[in-house]
Amino acid sequence: MDDASLAATRRGLHAVAELVLAGPQHHSHGTIRLRVSTGGFATVAGTELRVDGTHLVTPDQRLDMSGRSCTDLATACGLTTHTLSDVYGDATDVDPDEILELDPTVAAWLAQCWTAGDAALRRIAPTLEPVLWPEHFDVGVRTDDTNFGVSPGDDTIPEPYAYVGPPAPRHGPFWNQPFGAARPMRHLDHARPDTVLAFFTEARHRIATGG
Repeated sequence: MDDASLAATRRGLHAVAELVLAGPQHHSHGTIRLRVSTGGFATVAGTELRVDGTHLVTPDQRLDMSGRSCTDLATACGLTTHTLSDVYGDATDVDPDEILELDPTVAAWLAQCWTAGDAALRRIAPTLEPVLWPEHFDVGVRTDDTNFGVSPGDDTIPEPYAYVGPPAPRHGPFWNQPFGAARPMRHLDHARPDTVLAFFTEARHRIATGG
């Protein structure tokens, strides 16, 4: 997949996550949390809405999101788009009326990464429920003052990656980011849950032993 398709699809899915799922959910139920689901992500409160690949799924509809706007999609679900700019400062810059460009292959890869991350997080922190946060569009948990998660990519690392953010700065080749450590998901056996878990486990061990 090319970088342009990855960026456009991630941007479009991020807009749907915020404007169509998390924003309306927050307006009605007071939470911005989303969860990883089959093929993508879903709401956690109220009537379930979920993204499966490039489709928006409701209890009685399956809508192709490509070539449609967030306004159009929300209206089709009986909702009104809501920004989360009053909740956090990094709200999406996608206009609700902008037409979305979504690549099914890219959407499937992002879903695979979130799913692998969710599975690994449930094993590294079995008492916690992983959350897909609409602000940075990453699935993560925080345990022992350490952030573990998987991001679909951002301005710093423009592809999906697993990350660990320790409670204090670390040094050495393992810790390759200012916030801690990150590994592209394609380097983790192309998003294999066991390999993502191994990365998380090694990071936890290094934190505990000063490595």
